[in-house]
Amino acid sequence: MVAAGELTERLLASLAADETAAPLARDWARHLASERRLATHTLAAYLRDLVDFFAFLQGHHGGPVGKATLEAAGVPDFRAWLTARKRRGLANRSTARALSAVRNFYRFQGRAGRLENAAVQAVSTPKLPHSVPRPLSVDGALAVVDEVGALSEEPWVADRDTAVVTLLYGCGLRISEALGLRRREAPQGQSMVITGKGGKQRLVPVLPAVREAIAAYVAACPFALAPDGPLFVGVRGKRLNPGIVQQRIRQLRGALGLPDSATPHALRHSFATHLLAGGGDLRSIQELLGHASLSTTQHYTEVDTARLLSIYDAAHPRSG
Repeated sequence: MVAAGELTERLLASLAADETAAPLARDWARHLASERRLATHTLAAYLRDLVDFFAFLQGHHGGPVGKATLEAAGVPDFRAWLTARKRRGLANRSTARALSAVRNFYRFQGRAGRLENAAVQAVSTPKLPHSVPRPLSVDGALAVVDEVGALSEEPWVADRDTAVVTLLYGCGLRISEALGLRRREAPQGQSMVITGKGGKQRLVPVLPAVREAIAAYVAACPFALAPDGPLFVGVRGKRLNPGIVQQRIRQLRGALGLPDSATPHALRHSFATHLLAGGGDLRSIQELLGHASLSTTQHYTEVDTARLLSIYDAAHPRSG
């Protein structure tokens, strides 16, 4: 996995900035990595968005971007950038994130007293389509847990894959949280501490099935897992790449007849939705998922309502 510092320099090397603006971008990148402790893929996305904005300004104004260019950028400049992204076929969700990243860059510079620009805050965020999480059915989620091990001929790899998906569904973890665990953080008791987005920690209950699956993997793993090294490793003994887990789930779609929405993250959605359907309350589920806002967790009530309505439409004698 590429280190955050190496990734930062690789992305910022293509930045269309002069000597007055390039240090601003690097300071912001260090802030995101060390103080906000963004995950590597999130950091990369933010930096790509900033590079995209600088590249647009370079073409828009005909020269490398400097501090003066950034301060002078007005609402028409920001709107022109958003329009250019739309013409390139980029989705509103991607552009909304890009605008958020650029706003964050300006806010950081403003707090440090290096750069002032109020115009970026006056630009409207692109409208996003309303969507709700797409969980698997209970049978679908259990089938993934039961069958993922059958995809590998190596017994220890089969145990590893089973442990990972059991952890995702059994504890509602993000895939980055699961694969970011160190060997010494493997659950031994009835709960475990998970470090989520922004370095925030939460306590997550651990089912016996989760502990057993992880213990079976650790016992079968042919590599000496150092206490501070990764818990889940690939066939070369390095930290397991999330792409491997994503590939396994894709393979299961066809074999089990699962929808295209079946992904590792769908197991997290399934965890929350199935808890809610079983009588779990929103506040508790919010804590388990590590959501900063209850409004994020409330999306799962829409999923459950949609499920109930579909049952009603199919079964009620007067539904027709």
